[in-house]
Amino acid sequence: MSKIALCWFRRDLRLHDNAALYHALKSGHKVLPIFIFDREILDKLQDKKDRRVEFIHQALSGMQEELVSIGSSLSVHYGKPSEIFPMLLEQYEVAEIYTNHDYELYANERDNMIKEYAMTENVAFHTFKDQAIFEKNEVLSGAGTPYTVFTPYSRKWKEKVNEFYLKSYPTEEYFQNFLTVKPSEIPTLASMGFEAIGMKFPSKEVRELIVKNYAEKRDFPAIMGTTRLSVHLRFGTISIRELARKAQGLSETWLNELIWRDFYFNILHHFPHIGKGQAFRIQYDAMQWRNNEDEFQKWCQGKTGYPIVDAGMRELNTTGFMHNRVRMIVASFLTKHLLIDWRWGEAYFAQKLLDFDFSANNGGWQWASGSGCDAAPYFRVFNPTLQTQKFDKQLEYIKTWIPELNSFDYPQPIVNHEFARNRVLEAYKVALGKGD
Repeated sequence: MSKIALCWFRRDLRLHDNAALYHALKSGHKVLPIFIFDREILDKLQDKKDRRVEFIHQALSGMQEELVSIGSSLSVHYGKPSEIFPMLLEQYEVAEIYTNHDYELYANERDNMIKEYAMTENVAFHTFKDQAIFEKNEVLSGAGTPYTVFTPYSRKWKEKVNEFYLKSYPTEEYFQNFLTVKPSEIPTLASMGFEAIGMKFPSKEVRELIVKNYAEKRDFPAIMGTTRLSVHLRFGTISIRELARKAQGLSETWLNELIWRDFYFNILHHFPHIGKGQAFRIQYDAMQWRNNEDEFQKWCQGKTGYPIVDAGMRELNTTGFMHNRVRMIVASFLTKHLLIDWRWGEAYFAQKLLDFDFSANNGGWQWASGSGCDAAPYFRVFNPTLQTQKFDKQLEYIKTWIPELNSFDYPQPIVNHEFARNRVLEAYKVALGKGD
């Protein structure tokens, strides 16, 4: 029996322009593509109608269709990687395992464990850069240190980028190297304890008009001014290289948003303490939060009495999406107006966001609370009323999500803005030793 290579898909759910798959298909071995619904992750999900699991399932079904049409099949498993790999190595003569880098704490631990196991079985384990344009130590300052501020990082990123980094991997030229196998079933959502809600997910088509007008329209939540591609980037159903190539010709502002992803991966790699629940700026961990449970619940449910905040939270709860400008407003409100620990908000977003990505989510929350690497200063407190006047003047977005806006059913504001502002500034001064 000839030895084969396994290509392990995780955050890269596509057969085209995929680094690990390209190298696997060129390895000289026939390639079996595999995916593991990882119980180490799934068992922690409380919501059994989790949209992300449904999205992954749909993406795998699309890949399977393509593979079956060329005489191969995905091998999809439900379990823990530490249990699945010994089973696969028993079933097949495996020479090599190919996969793409992941940057999160659990993912690194998991990959190291599988790599060590593979070595004991004389199986080579190869990983590749795929979900970022630049990673780890590829963009450093002149002194060889990691950037902790976005603007100089992005400048260096743009200086370094060229056609080589943005080139697609032509995987389709080697599709004949997939292992010929009978189609195997993908486990159903129900068999894994999950339930489909039949959600219509955003298209992965890059709408050029939206990208061209992105700088002017991206801050207005009532209009379709953003691409909604974040979920596709999160699960790799679209290639970052393809998007960066498009962005270069269409919109510097949109390109910057893609660079922010790389920047936050870079921060997580160089400052792993943020993956363990600590503030990037450690001194901010001295902050005394109020952490009022009742107020937190009202924030979660969109019942704070601040319409722009409530609209955002209701949009999130209903769709798994929240407009980026509104993410900043609701995060500022939770941390600054209610004096609730940013980690509470970070965890809630982690449960609800379809495009949840640890590094970007953590970066956004720490930005809002003032404790992050490239943060809004602690004394910047968004005024929800002014934000509404600027970005939803006609209340179109708000009325979409709060039909009861002008009725007695809508709650009074949970806290007075001026009072909250003074209270949080005082709390920060005490925590950071900036008192008189």
